[in-house]
Parts: sequence; C-alpha cells; structure tokens
Amino acid sequence: MTAPVPPTVRWGRAYFALQSVAGLLWWILVPVSPLVRHITLGSLDPALVALFDLPLFVVAAGLAAAGSRVAALVNTAWTLLVTVLMALYATVTTEAGWGVVAMAAAALGSLLALSLVWLGRIPFEWVTRGPLAFRPADRRRTTAGHVGWTFTQLVVVWGLFLGVFPLIIRALEDRWKVGLGLPEGAAVVGWTVFVLASLLGICSAVVMSSQGRGTPLPSVMPNELVIAGPYRWVRNPMAVAGVAQAASVGLILGSWLVVVYAVGGALLWNVGIRPLEERDLEARFGDPYRRYRESVRCWIPRWPVASGSAGRPSREG
Repeated sequence: MTAPVPPTVRWGRAYFALQSVAGLLWWILVPVSPLVRHITLGSLDPALVALFDLPLFVVAAGLAAAGSRVAALVNTAWTLLVTVLMALYATVTTEAGWGVVAMAAAALGSLLALSLVWLGRIPFEWVTRGPLAFRPADRRRTTAGHVGWTFTQLVVVWGLFLGVFPLIIRALEDRWKVGLGLPEGAAVVGWTVFVLASLLGICSAVVMSSQGRGTPLPSVMPNELVIAGPYRWVRNPMAVAGVAQAASVGLILGSWLVVVYAVGGALLWNVGIRPLEERDLEARFGDPYRRYRESVRCWIPRWPVASGSAGRPSREG
C-alpha cells in the first residue's frame, strides 16, 4: 500500500504544477505578443531559449508536480542558472528586465518547493547556525559594553540592509528598466516613517542591551527577559522598526523593488526566524516568557502590560 503524501510535499508539488502551467502560457504568448517577447527576452532568440527552457523548466516542473524529485531538482537548478544569466544579460544590455524579475520570483518559489518535496519542510534553522546561532552574551561584559556593541551592530546592519542593499536594488531597477513610479509625496512619507522607525529601533536597542545584558545579534543575545520600554507594547519592536525602515527607504528611493525587499524580509523573519527565536526564549525563560507572549502581541501594539505581570524586563520574542 502506498504511503500517504505529506501535506507539505503536496504543497511543493502544487507549486511545480502552477509553475509548469505558467511557463507554458508564457511560451504561448512569446511568439504571438511582441511586447511580452521584448520585455522578457529582449533580443534573445526565442527558439534557442525554448530549446532548453521547455524541457528543463516547463516539462521538468510538470514531472516534479507528478512526484519526481529528480525533476524538481533539475527544474530548480535550471531556474537558478537562467535567473543569474538573465540578470547578467539585462545588466549589460538593459533589455529583458521583466524577464529577470519573473525568473527571480520563479527561482525563489522553486527553491522553497524543492525543500518541501525533498525534506518535507523548509529548513529555516539552517540560518541560525554558525555565527548566527542563538547564544547568550558574555555575562562578564559591562552594561556600557553591551550598549556600545549594540550600536556597533546597528551601524553595520543598518548600513548594509538600509543603505548598500537598497541602493544596489534601486540601481538594478533603473538598469533593467522595471521601475513603476511611486505616487507623488511618497518620499515625504518615507522620510517621516524612517525617522520614527529609527527612533523606535534605537530606543528598543538601548532597552534591550542595558536591561537585558546582551545585544540584538543572535550570537550575543540578552541574558535577561526584559519587558520595558517599547517591549511593553509589542514583542518585536526592533523587527517592526526594521521592516518600517526598509519600506520607507523604498519610498524615499522611489523603488517598488525595495518595498518588496522589505516585505520579503518581514515574511522571512516572521515565518522562518521568529518561531525559532520564540522556542529559544521559551526554553531559557519558561513561564515568564510564556505569560509575556500571551499578553503582548508580536506585531500590533497593545496597551502595556502591568509592571511585573509577565516576568522580568527582555529581548524581543
């Protein structure tokens, strides 16, 4: 008797089925629509691309949907390769930018679906290994040392994720000619949100490092459960601040791709990293953290809990 297919595997196969149908429809449109051909392939020869893409993308996705794990691997490898090659082509020629965007989305979907098909889950815990593994900070470090190290982290992390990466995305958006244009006044809204979110992030970081005896970095986490400052209203004020900052940078730069980058980061953190972090917090702090989690929401602020009602003052969870 054949063993039942786990729901997660069915979800992975369903994605490959959708990808196969979408790829086939796109190849039907390419020869009949000059616009579709131009924005997704540029000057590339459709016949030459189809020679490889139809079997390795469309057919392989269909076979993966039917249950072939090898086909899922072939499809994912091909999708990643095409995404990289298309990105290089679009960057050099300024053609086929929308093809890059479509293939990047397909590559991400293929990677996630491949994990579901092969592993039955998405191994988010791999992100928290090595230098990013959850470890409490050194208790011997002074409060000033924790605060100083926290601000060093903020400079590096904000510089990369709110500066370098968004500027690269914006430059590629221009180069690939996939800009959509944001409403007038978006930059003003962006700057307002950015300032407010930055203040929230700084305040949260100071509370976390000064009262929690640690930093926001997973490998140097606070040693104390802290419910004070912004943590009285929301469990994840630094995550809220970070997402709002990234989205506001997108508004400031006039880049819809940067806004998508912010939303994608929020989804990754909420679905993949947050459960792992909360499991670690529950293991280390027990009932006080469980009471705190039950009384304070993760993303949406709530009237602050009474002092001491959820345990000692914590890092976000």
